[in-house]
Formats: sequence, structure tokens, C-alpha cells
Amino acid sequence: MKKTWWKESVIYQIYPRSFMDSNADGIGDLKGITSRLDYLKYLGIDVIWLSPVYQSPNDDNGYDISDYQAIMKEFGTMEDFDEMLKEAHARGIRIVMDLVVNHTSDEHRWFVESRKSKDNGYRDYYIWREGKDAQTPPNNWGACFGGSAWEYDQATGMYYLHLFSKKQPDLNWDNPKVRQEVFDMMTWWCEKGIDGFRMDVISMISKTKEMPDGNVNGLYGDFSPYCVHGPHVHDYLKEMNQKVLSKYDIMTVGETSGVTPEQAKLYAGEDAGELNMVFQFEHVESDGKYGKWTDQKFPLTALKEILSRWQTELYGKAWNSLFWDNHDQPRAVSRFGNDSPQHLTASAKMLATCLHMMQGTPYIYQGEELGMTNYPFQNPQEFRDIESINAYKEWCIEGPLSYETFWPCLIYKSRDNARTPMQWDDTENAGFTAGTPWISVNPNYTEINAKKQTADPDSVFHYYKKLISLRKQYPVIVYGAYELLLKDSEELFVYTRTLEHQKLLVVCSFSENACSFRVPEEFHDAECLISNMPSSYTKETDELRPYEAFVLLKEL
Repeated sequence: MKKTWWKESVIYQIYPRSFMDSNADGIGDLKGITSRLDYLKYLGIDVIWLSPVYQSPNDDNGYDISDYQAIMKEFGTMEDFDEMLKEAHARGIRIVMDLVVNHTSDEHRWFVESRKSKDNGYRDYYIWREGKDAQTPPNNWGACFGGSAWEYDQATGMYYLHLFSKKQPDLNWDNPKVRQEVFDMMTWWCEKGIDGFRMDVISMISKTKEMPDGNVNGLYGDFSPYCVHGPHVHDYLKEMNQKVLSKYDIMTVGETSGVTPEQAKLYAGEDAGELNMVFQFEHVESDGKYGKWTDQKFPLTALKEILSRWQTELYGKAWNSLFWDNHDQPRAVSRFGNDSPQHLTASAKMLATCLHMMQGTPYIYQGEELGMTNYPFQNPQEFRDIESINAYKEWCIEGPLSYETFWPCLIYKSRDNARTPMQWDDTENAGFTAGTPWISVNPNYTEINAKKQTADPDSVFHYYKKLISLRKQYPVIVYGAYELLLKDSEELFVYTRTLEHQKLLVVCSFSENACSFRVPEEFHDAECLISNMPSSYTKETDELRPYEAFVLLKEL
């Protein structure tokens, strides 16, 4: 297995709008990020994944880009970006940009031209189709953010495809001019000195020429057989690698919803010539009751089966990305752990242990290292996320579900849970802004905040700091083979990692009750590397406390 810096790194995702505001306008910005780099250096992370900071009308919080080579005015200037990049590099921290090239904003100059006339030079930069008739879209596909995936455009009497918001028209990657425009833009950023790309919905860039109706799933037809892992996606990524990625020492990770381990090897195999790794979403997308929406916890046996399959099937062939949450997912401790005051700290540390001891590159989403929780939404007016707003309208106001049925699902899974401001201290607005925050601050910031936790050696923050340092100290954590134990337990997630002369036993309780467990005899003389509770492990241990976790290291 090849050793590389990005396999040995720990990555921290910043959602700039909610991280740190430097100018009291209520919106996080680049200068705010620069002001908190010392905090990230102290935590010990190696790489920042920066959610989009490009110029955007903000229909989807920056994932609708109108200029790839300009900075969103609310976030600052290109000079501010250059300063942040320089200061990050001075601290040994790399910067990975979010690359959003499945679609642009409808305000991007390419689309402004494309919609002017059928013979415009930019017409073929996007995907246009005739409707079935004057009132009916080309097919029944639904967009990811609700409604039809097609928008009628009055100027030319045709429909354009948008798999997300109607303000996010999909690019036509079959057009070589589009690909070259994208590659030139990526090269421009690489020459600026960035350290890689996280590629938004990159598995959707190739669509089939035929676009028939999809099987109805929920309220609309499913586009995925025709738009996800499409016929030329690997050709286009190999071309991207050849023309751009292979020329720089950078890290690449593709967002590939619906990917299987076999497909992941095509995208990110050791010698695939495409990407370094992909995000798979089985463990965060397989639990929906109404589309993606549910208020039920994932059964632990199902979670273990999914994560273990990825651990074993990619081992030695492709590289895993490890994450519990991100800007599109609810808070990890509220979803997979227990965010009650009694259990929050223990379960947040337990989840960190479970993930960071697996094989792959771990991603920490801002605030996860503090155990930040879901927001206690009281009414739909509090949402800022287009997906949550549209879902409430489609499923509840216009759709088949009552408020009492749908509301618990919406607040459990809403993307806005992840987007409330970073909780820095216990002053007003959690130290995020001196102005009015763009989205409400979680009221628990007086208890859960970075100032309090950096001063407390027993905090969730310091536990993450220790996990990160252990990963740098023990190659078995990065490169070791994985084996699941107790696969049928609905309470315990237990596995081993083995590399050469070392073996780890990782024990994590996902239960709010005490449960029985006896350490295997081969680990009776092992060293306890880390534990989330005082005097956690002895070889006589036959009971685990709620959300208890520890890691044992044995020399072979």
C-alpha cells in the first residue's frame, strides 16, 4: 500500500458562512477563518476543506457559482483569500477547495449567454430539451431540492436541466469546451498554491443521451439511473487527472452519492488515474422514511455492516474517507450518539473513537470536535436551507403528511442543524459575530463552546486532539487491516486493526445502558491507548458503562 501525506492527514471542514465573522455583518468570512487558524493548529488538523467561497447569488449557500475566479463579496476579497492561504501554509495547514462543476449558477455568464438564443455560442454549455408539450417537461424527473428537475425558459421556449435548484443549471460535460473551461479554472487555482479539491456531486457530471421517465420515488421520477455514474464519468475524470491533477501534489476527494465499493475502486483505486478517494453516503442515506426524511436512529447492526464492508472491500485497493457529518448532514452526536446533557460528552468521544480508529482519512466537521448538537427548531420560519424549506412545503403544506408526522423528521435531518454558527465562547452569539447572525445560534452555546473546552483537559476537544496525535504516532491506525467482532450486537461496535507487529482492539458502546463485555484474552496484557472514561479498562472488565469507549494496543 502506497504511503502518502493525504492518507496520513486529518481534515477539518469549514463552512465559511458559519465559522467566524470578522466585520460584524453576521456572516462568517475569510478574515474570520484566518483569525482562528491557531485554534486549528492547536487541535492538530493537517488540512482544511473549505466549502465554496466563490462569487455566488447564494441560492444554495455558495454551491451556485456565478464566477469561479472571484470571491463572494460577503466573504471578502481575493487578497483576503491569499492571506488566509499564506497564513495556513505558515502553520503547516493545507487548503482544499470545494469544486462545484456539475452545475453553475443561472447568473454565471455562460448561462446568461446560453439562454439568449438557440444558436448562441454558449447554448451547448448546458442541457436543453424540448418539452413533451407546451406545459409538460421532457420527463418526470424530480430535483434533489424538490420540484421538477426541468425549468421552462420563456426566451427560447425550451427546458433546461437542473438536478438541484432551478438556479443551478447542469453543465453539459459532453461538450469539450466545457471541460477545457473547467480544467483551465482548476489549473488557475492550483497555480495559486491550493492543495486540492473536494468535488461536489462529481459522479453526476455525465448524463445519458436518452432521458426517459424515471421510476416514481416519492413525488417525482428518479433521475439516478441516467445521471449518476453516467456513461463517460470515468473518461472525463481521467482527462481531468491527465490535464490538471497529475501535475500537482494535491489531494482529491469526490462526492459520489450512491456509490458502491466496486464503483469506488474505479473512481479512487490505487492506480485508477482519477481521484485519491471518494465520499460514500450509505451510512448517512440508508435510513429515510419519507425520501431522505426520518426521525429514527439507524440500527447499529446496519451501520456496522455498511462501514465494515467499506473497510474490508477497499483495503489495499482504494482509500476510505471517514466521516459522521458535514454541511449536508445533521450533527453526529444528535444522530448517532446521545445529545442529552447526561450522555453528550461520553457519546461524542465514543463516536470520535469509533471513526478515527478506522482505516482511511478522517474528516471533522466544524464544531464536531466540541460535540455541537442539532438545533432545537420550533417553527419552519427558522430554516434558511432551501432543501428544508422546499421539503416542508412539498411533504407537509401541499403533500401527504400532517405537520405532527413530518416536523420531527424535518428537524432531525435538516441541513441547517450543521449550519448554525460555530460556538467559540459564552459571550453573545457564541463569539461568532458582533452583529446579527445570518442563522440562529444554538442556545446551548453557553455550555458547549471552544473557550470552555480548550481550557478543560477532559473535554471533547482535547479527546479529538489526542486521537489526532495518536494517528500520527501509530501507523497501524492509518494502514492496518480491519476486522469486525460481535457483528450481531445492537449495543457494541468492536473491531480490530492489525499491521505487522501491532494489533488494536477498538471497543465502543452505542448504548445508553450498561452492557456486558469481556475483553478477549489476547488483549489482557495490552496497553490502553485512549479511553473516554476514567479508569475505563481492566482485563477483568465485564461491563461497559453507557457510551464507553477504549482502544487497546498489543504488540504481536
